[in-house]
Amino acid sequence: MQNRTYSGRFVVLSALLMICVSVSSAETYTLIIKEHRFEPAELEVPAGQKIKLVVKNEDPTPEEFESRSLKREKIIPGKSQVTVSIGPLDPGTYDFFGEFHEESAKGHIVAK
Repeated sequence: MQNRTYSGRFVVLSALLMICVSVSSAETYTLIIKEHRFEPAELEVPAGQKIKLVVKNEDPTPEEFESRSLKREKIIPGKSQVTVSIGPLDPGTYDFFGEFHEESAKGHIVAK
C-alpha cells in the first residue's frame, strides 16, 4: 500500500514539473506603449508555440491591450507592465489595439 502512495505522488509531482517547464519555456516578446502607440506595431512570433507577451506602458496614463482574435483584454496602468500568455497560435495575423486610444494604438501579431 505504501509503494502505491509514493508512486502516485511521483506521478503527480512529475506532471507538475512538466507543466512548470512548459510554461517557463514559453518565449517572451515585448510590446511597448509610448505616446499612445504600440511599438512594434507588427510582432512576428512562431506559430504552434505558447508565448509570453510583456506589454510595457511607458505613458503616464493607463491603456488597455485588447484583441478579439486572441481573446485577450488587459489594462496596463501608466508606467507599468503586464504579462499576457498567448497561444499556441495557428499561422495567421491577429490584430490588437489600445481601447483607450483606439485611433493610434493598434497593431498585429503575425504567427508564422
